[in-house]
Amino acid sequence: MSLGDEHDYGSDAGRTEGIGGTGQTRTRLPDGGGDVYGNGRRPVRASRSLVTVVGVVVLLIAAIAFANRGNGDGTSTDSSGSKRPGSDSTAASGVKPVTGNNEGIASGFAHSEQGAQSAAANYAVALVSADILKPSRRAGIVTEVFAPDQVDAYKSKLDKAYDKQFLDKVGLDANGEAGKGLTYVSRTAPVGTKVTEQSGDTATVEVWCTGVFGTAGVGSTSPVTNDWFTMTLKLQWVNNDWKVESFAQKDGPAPVNTDSKASTADEIAKAVEQYGGFTYAR
Repeated sequence: MSLGDEHDYGSDAGRTEGIGGTGQTRTRLPDGGGDVYGNGRRPVRASRSLVTVVGVVVLLIAAIAFANRGNGDGTSTDSSGSKRPGSDSTAASGVKPVTGNNEGIASGFAHSEQGAQSAAANYAVALVSADILKPSRRAGIVTEVFAPDQVDAYKSKLDKAYDKQFLDKVGLDANGEAGKGLTYVSRTAPVGTKVTEQSGDTATVEVWCTGVFGTAGVGSTSPVTNDWFTMTLKLQWVNNDWKVESFAQKDGPAPVNTDSKASTADEIAKAVEQYGGFTYAR
């Protein structure tokens, strides 16, 4: 999902992309009774198959154990002799990430690199949430996320981006609500964060994200799909907290799609209602 798919507007950090992921429909053909030449499949010997599977599992376990062994200092070494981040680079730090919560958004981040990453992750989730499309919620989100001197400008930008024309295209009414029997889904999950620049009271953080976006329900013209994107947020330390000065978004990095069976619209809608979100922290 990206901010600006329907509207072109930007910020000091670059072009801001807009809401609404794009997806492709994959059709899986049923297995036939034979190979591509019409011949019957050769029966698989169970014993040989089992030995092969066990052998692969043993090799995987050995490889994982070797990779996690590292060098005893939280790093491991690749074939060129250079050090790579070890498993502790993604381990919990033990530091409490936040002290407060406003508008459903975490607040009170530490004045540190870790605090900046945690703030950026939580703000990325808020900026591409379903609530940002609702005029009644948008102003509060913008006030909580952005630096005070940027609030008015971003209220205007987002109001313009998510106007009636945009809402009509994604199947929402003027209040940002889906039609009867439909559920609009826009939920983002940060996969990782990286500080690219930090100096005193400013920081630039990249947040690699995935998410699910679309409208679930019978008759939906924009079914729920997934998306991968990276948000870059420029942060300021103001009023004892990290706030957004500007942000931009670009596609990817995206992995190869799997052949997982798609869930029904009803299953997706229920999942959104039943599973709550997280407070993200480094």
